[in-house]
Amino acid sequence: MNKELIVRSSSSDVDFAILKDGKLVELHKEEESSDFSVGDIMLAKVRKPVTGLNAAFVNVGYEKDAFLHYHDLGPQLSSLLKFIKRVSTGKLKDFSLKDFPFEKDIDKNGVINNVLKANQSILVQIVKEPISTKGPRISSELSIAGRYLVLVPFSDRVSVSQKIESKEEKDRLKRLVQSIRPKGFGVIVRTVAEGKKVAELDKDLNNLLAKWTALCKKIYKANYPSKVLSEMNRAASILRDVFNDDFTGIYVDDETLYFQIKDYLHEIAPEKESIVKLYESNIPIYEKYGVERQIKTSFGRTVSSSKGAYLVIEHTEALHVIDVNSGNRSNKAKSQEDTALEVNLIAASEVARQLRLRDMGGIIVVDFIDMANADNRRQLFDHLREEMRDDRAKHKILPPSKFGLIQITRQRVRPEMNIKTREENPNGNGGEIEAPIVLINKITFDLERIMQSKNSKNGIVLNTHPFIAAYLTKGFPSVRSKWFLEHKKWVKILPRDAYTYLEYRFKDKDGNNLKF
Repeated sequence: MNKELIVRSSSSDVDFAILKDGKLVELHKEEESSDFSVGDIMLAKVRKPVTGLNAAFVNVGYEKDAFLHYHDLGPQLSSLLKFIKRVSTGKLKDFSLKDFPFEKDIDKNGVINNVLKANQSILVQIVKEPISTKGPRISSELSIAGRYLVLVPFSDRVSVSQKIESKEEKDRLKRLVQSIRPKGFGVIVRTVAEGKKVAELDKDLNNLLAKWTALCKKIYKANYPSKVLSEMNRAASILRDVFNDDFTGIYVDDETLYFQIKDYLHEIAPEKESIVKLYESNIPIYEKYGVERQIKTSFGRTVSSSKGAYLVIEHTEALHVIDVNSGNRSNKAKSQEDTALEVNLIAASEVARQLRLRDMGGIIVVDFIDMANADNRRQLFDHLREEMRDDRAKHKILPPSKFGLIQITRQRVRPEMNIKTREENPNGNGGEIEAPIVLINKITFDLERIMQSKNSKNGIVLNTHPFIAAYLTKGFPSVRSKWFLEHKKWVKILPRDAYTYLEYRFKDKDGNNLKF
């Protein structure tokens, strides 16, 4: 399996695309104007506690106050508040916590007014970026993430990622981290630490402690609110979270970013430094690796998948709804049940991809094709879980209901990725139309259905707008050539000046419309 990271840089932002075997599975955008990123730590002031919500609104410098719920305070809030007060006044200059006297844990079922007051200084971490009309969601239970470990100040717990399945490996890692853990800090061992030696873990831990010290130095005489620890730039952040030995190539079109990524890889995985390549062609990097084309065909309301199946994705205020459609697959399978299972398995893979690609969060309801066989429903459920195994966002999948519905909840920490796939109508009639590549996708889909319907014995002629005809026939291999290789049948393409941009007809050699 080829796994590649494509990095496109411009003056204002940086885009990242992750490809698996050439197929787009994740898309990220880092805008320089973004003031709030998940993981940033802010020195802020409590605006007002609200008893009815058991939460406080906190001024972090955003137009809307951030929301801090009691359950996000962390058990060692009293110790944190005491520490901030002593550091900000200059009375405490040792930030190691080894001699710092800890306070008693707050009551986990307590009331916000008993622990926080208006205008109180507090360190908080962004756990959800501002979305729609809501301000950021924050927590005062701080954590600083590294490559292999996560450092948790004011804690004494050591925990290991549940994704590490071997009990022996979990115990080994726990013993290693216990031996190097500094007093006053808890540590979470990340999945990528599996198989790593103590020297690598210790180096990562020291880097995190250095970040904590730098953070604390900024608290003294700081303005309110102010950012005291910034999450890494998105290049390093994505590499930290997703990079593993599966990556076969990282391609970057910006020289400065290229050296940043290369330096970061030199630190965490020097043996993989050679896979970072500077892209210097005149062809845009997203064009070269087929990312632009996949973006156009993957973000519309209708998403085509293999073998004729397609999804219709609708977004409401409360949830996302995904409808699975079979297209015309009845000729290929032995029974309706077999058709339903085949289409559902294909659709499940595409649903898992779409959730990551669009970063869809909240409640997602997927309407799969009904299946009577309980074993088939179990197979679908297991397949969907397996396809979502690589999804870094926290999620939960419920088994199919009697109506064929599968409900998914997925963590939402950033605004959903929403890319416009419609363009201005070139006919000059006003309004918008689907982008050309989306139209080509629909034509290809209809052609497959014609081939399956066995109505193409008397030849196939495609009448379409001259712009579309030119697109289908230009270059080598052209889209038409690919059709021929797949279906072993030549499609004659005739431009029609009278056709609108979106209009096309499949006909036989006698001029009769082909039905499917």
